[in-house]
Amino acid sequence: MAKKKSTPVTELSRIIPAPATPQPITETIEKNYMPYVMSVIVSRAIPEIDGLKPSHRKLLYTMYKMGLLGGARTKSANVVGQTMKLNPHGDAAIYETMVRLTRGNASLLHPLVDSKGSFGKQYSSDMKYAAARYTEVRLDGICREIFDGIDRDAVDLVDNYDGTMKEPVLLPTAFPNILVTPNMGIAVGMASNICSFNLAEVCDGAIALLRNPKTGVDRLLDIIKAPDFPGGGLIVYDREQMRQIFETGQGAVRIRSRYTYDKENNAIDILQIPYSTTIEQILNAIAALVKEGKVKEIVDFRDAIDLNGFKLTLELRRGTDPDKLMNRLFKLTPLEDSFKCNFNVLINATPRQLGVVDILKEWITFRTECVRRECKFDMVKKQERLHLVMALSKVLLDIDKAVRIIRHTENDADVVPKLMEAFEIDRVQSDYIANIKLRNLNKEYILNCVREMDTLNAEIKDLDETLRDELKLRAKIAAELGEIKKKYGKPRQSQLLFVDEIEDLPEEDSIPDYPVRLVLTREGYFKKITFQSLRGNDEQKLKENDEIINVFDANNKDNLLIFTDKAQVYRVSVSDFENTKASLLGDFLNAKLGMDKDERPIYMRVQNAYPEGENLVFIFANGKGVRVPIRAYETKGNRSKLKGAYSANSPVVGIFYEIEKDPFDLLLISDSARAIVFKSSMIPVMTTRSSGGVILMNLTRRDKAVSRATTDLSEIGDAKGFRKYKLPATGVSLSDKFVDEEQLSLDDKI
Repeated sequence: MAKKKSTPVTELSRIIPAPATPQPITETIEKNYMPYVMSVIVSRAIPEIDGLKPSHRKLLYTMYKMGLLGGARTKSANVVGQTMKLNPHGDAAIYETMVRLTRGNASLLHPLVDSKGSFGKQYSSDMKYAAARYTEVRLDGICREIFDGIDRDAVDLVDNYDGTMKEPVLLPTAFPNILVTPNMGIAVGMASNICSFNLAEVCDGAIALLRNPKTGVDRLLDIIKAPDFPGGGLIVYDREQMRQIFETGQGAVRIRSRYTYDKENNAIDILQIPYSTTIEQILNAIAALVKEGKVKEIVDFRDAIDLNGFKLTLELRRGTDPDKLMNRLFKLTPLEDSFKCNFNVLINATPRQLGVVDILKEWITFRTECVRRECKFDMVKKQERLHLVMALSKVLLDIDKAVRIIRHTENDADVVPKLMEAFEIDRVQSDYIANIKLRNLNKEYILNCVREMDTLNAEIKDLDETLRDELKLRAKIAAELGEIKKKYGKPRQSQLLFVDEIEDLPEEDSIPDYPVRLVLTREGYFKKITFQSLRGNDEQKLKENDEIINVFDANNKDNLLIFTDKAQVYRVSVSDFENTKASLLGDFLNAKLGMDKDERPIYMRVQNAYPEGENLVFIFANGKGVRVPIRAYETKGNRSKLKGAYSANSPVVGIFYEIEKDPFDLLLISDSARAIVFKSSMIPVMTTRSSGGVILMNLTRRDKAVSRATTDLSEIGDAKGFRKYKLPATGVSLSDKFVDEEQLSLDDKI
């Protein structure tokens, strides 16, 4: 037998991998997870002090470099393709970013992109935007204030992802765009949700802080009153809640829809809805309420959006009060909604939660540095120009000498050195002189150069003073803000509705009230039948072997207590059930009320109030009984199910309602046909619902249980022989009683 060839150790090492080196979880998080976390926070989800996320900034800068600020529109697909040089995350993501910035989408108070074509709507989840190849865009006019200074060293430029071009770290926004453009982002471990404010108010607030850095929250609340949403609506204004947002950057803003009542068509036209919801969410909520019968005043509702703008129409039943209906809908639907504020902003690549006041202060710091850099850039350029003009002034004093030098110099390369030597100027100045056109050597040109030199000196001096004086820098920024407000400021779209001005209208009871007949069967079927329906047919249809256990008349607004064989009680309203006919089986309560498996109703009663001196009487199969005050079943709130409605120690054989001042006779019959009759007032009252009660009927060996309890004494005739005045009592045989009665009747005949 041949020996197996052994595998060399070196080959085994290739087949069996070396065991992995254990790595602490903290090290894994630090090395592998934290870089991802920081990338999402810093480079994707959280806006910076210019009010833009990186995706917004890359898109807008690409459009700026394409000459779309003031130029003609171009296809969106063209912009998307060009943006991929800066943002390599895919064309779909870039186009979605663009859509939200457009005028057509209506997401912003001041759109940054002027659009043509279908871009969907912010207030609708169903209205989709067209493909990029069909739509056209260019930068909106307000972008001049966002890019102003970008070509004058206002901000730093860095390499793009592959180092082929430059892009700005931030855009030098000349107004606090961070508070004007709404922004939402979800990072890792944090999120940002910034609402929009009115541009004119924000500019005034920033000017107030520029003039007096110690301006307090109260003063700013007077200037920047509240957020201003693109969709309009009514802001339910609470100054203390607004103060919290201004101070901490956290809080909620309640927004109500704005509506009008069309008296001619008896309809409500909703013209503005909260920014945080959509028309589809509102329609779904209203549809659910109408379907469940909770709102019966609405006959029809529809999306009536057209070329004139947003409209949601609710057609009403005759006699409906529109204000009362809207008051209910505000509570039950997103027609009133809240915008959750969470002002997380990146400051120097560090996420910080700031209030409105602190955001304005940070923006002022940022803008001050931008303006300072612009001033330095302008001053350097003017100094360079002055340097050239000063050389020109020297040459113009003896222009013929300059012409002679240029004319008699044999080599072109010698012109600049000879001019430098002749007029004692440097190479830059000499090169500038050598390139002046011959036609410019006239008196007018010379005088203009002299005047330009005076102007340049004055401008350089002014720029130098501005750079040295912080107050002048602030005044310059304030002046720019004033111009922006004048040019782009618009009235508020979201009006204020003060909390104390809201009239708390009583809710209109929309449930109609009318008499009905209620039927409950042993199998658990329930019917609510109108008397009009009963006139046509009052014969009750029942399931085979089923029988009726409760029948009584009530009103549609009545409340019911339904007791079951599992010692539970359900609180329901008659109006919760649909009208039915006697010829139908009705509602199966086990399914309708969500009862436990095999649970069945055994007693039903109308109970609209829980007065003193009224009780429920429970009779159990073990011969015991108890009276429980009806007040024990009154609960706080709207609990629909109550456990432990009565004792579960023995099956219940009868439930009765008693008014203490009007006690009734009770007949108990055992399974061996023995009976007793007594007054309900003889049963003691127990305050605990689950009390097992006291013995009412002594059960002998033959009497294993009480089989029935009833208030109908007709089946025993004269109750005299069965009546008991002291409990517990032993039952009297029904057969003995009947034999005695027969003998008496025979004696009478004899």
